[in-house]
Amino acid sequence: MLQKGDKAPDFELFATPDQKFSISELKGKNIILAFYPADWSPVCSDQMALYNEMLKYFSKYEATILGISVDSKWSHLAFSQSRTLHFPLLADFEPKGEVSKLYGVYNEKEGESNRALFVIDKEGIIAWSYLSPAAINPGADGILDALESLTSKNQ
Repeated sequence: MLQKGDKAPDFELFATPDQKFSISELKGKNIILAFYPADWSPVCSDQMALYNEMLKYFSKYEATILGISVDSKWSHLAFSQSRTLHFPLLADFEPKGEVSKLYGVYNEKEGESNRALFVIDKEGIIAWSYLSPAAINPGADGILDALESLTSKNQ
């Protein structure tokens, strides 16, 4: 798994059925990557709902959150609409898990992303990373602490 100080690999994935998204589009912003195992699972649903509620806090730190799993763009669309999510879910679908593998968080045995968080600074360097047990919602405290330390560093 990539660690603090590593350069965050750029990538391009589908954010909607007909639109791709690249993290290079967010250059100059802090980025939160939330890798998760699967749309519709109870823990993932709770985790994404929490991040949806935290959007105003993330934006105070000039941070954009992106959810990433190996589910298809169509699954993401239905999941996002059913949960009224206001941030992109990116489909690491084909080649399956390619971005999860780049970040070192692909679970070969299960064929899905591990539950992992990355905070990437405005220069594209990983400022914080965390691998969570699959059955546990990692919450947002670690993300907020990492964003707070980025803000302190830049003052």
